[in-house]
Amino acid sequence: MSAAVDFGTRTVVLRRGPFSVRFRIRTLVMCAALAVVTLAVAVLALCLGDLPLTVPEVVSAFAGQQSGIVETVVLEWRLPRVLASVVFGAALGVSGAIFQSLTRNPLASPDIIGLSAGSYAGGLVVIILAGAAGGSLPVAGGAIVGGLVAAALVYLLAYRRGVQGFRLIVVGIGISAMLEALSIYLVLRAKLEVAMAAAIWGAGSLNSVGWSQFVPAFAVIAVTFVALGALSRPMRQLELGDDAARSLGSRVEPARLGLVVCAVALTALVTAAAGPIAFVALAAPQIAQRLTRTAGIALVPSAFLGALVLAVSDILAQHALPAPLPVGLVTVVIGGAYLTWLLIHEARRRP
Repeated sequence: MSAAVDFGTRTVVLRRGPFSVRFRIRTLVMCAALAVVTLAVAVLALCLGDLPLTVPEVVSAFAGQQSGIVETVVLEWRLPRVLASVVFGAALGVSGAIFQSLTRNPLASPDIIGLSAGSYAGGLVVIILAGAAGGSLPVAGGAIVGGLVAAALVYLLAYRRGVQGFRLIVVGIGISAMLEALSIYLVLRAKLEVAMAAAIWGAGSLNSVGWSQFVPAFAVIAVTFVALGALSRPMRQLELGDDAARSLGSRVEPARLGLVVCAVALTALVTAAAGPIAFVALAAPQIAQRLTRTAGIALVPSAFLGALVLAVSDILAQHALPAPLPVGLVTVVIGGAYLTWLLIHEARRRP
């Protein structure tokens, strides 16, 4: 019986002067399919609510053919939340993809290694000490600083002539536990009304996201995505190991530091605007890799799948149960089931 010969995967190459970009056909098809499904979910989200709308009514509201309550509901009330679920999901998916690529470990994500806990603790300090509201600019600054401090602690404590994936995860779990304990202490010591506001923000919810919260977060996320475009090639090289990356001309530690800063910024921005939303960053890159069958973790498919997961989770949180829930609770349930499957799958793979 003759063995099958693998002639490689079909790709599309786009060239512009000295630059070229290569796409796998399967990856393009899967990303297009995810984009179409996400668009359908977004339209469904715009239709659902206390005032049910039809798809033609939603489309006519965008075309300026509706006025009054329909236009207000679609463009002012529902659209910012729907866009936030898509953009924030994409940001979390990319953040998780960066960490899983750098560590070459499917368990590495901002949720596991303490970055989400650091962003939450930083935002919580601003809420309790300054009396700021969740999603405001001061809270965003506190969340970013907290995430960067947590990332610096994990990086420094895990560094031993380089950063190994397993060591990074173990150190991150320890830092995450310490930061969560600090957050609980701050909430218990706060005044009742401040503690309640912090608890609502800490549940991870898109209820309070409006245009004033979404637009600044989207602008910074877009800039971060552009920066990641320049770092995507070094990230691919780092997957081969530090020695191989150096031999290919990559500056290992600056590239790794830039990728970590971008990933922390994405997580912190989402946390600042909507609170900590768990497990999207963990699950999206791995599911995307299995759908596209890429050799490593890819950023673009992870972004599309993260957007879809959070958009679907938000619909379930709002409309699937008798009472609306924070979307963070739904992603915890979905992500917990995925994490259980992943642990069982990884245990079976090891001899």
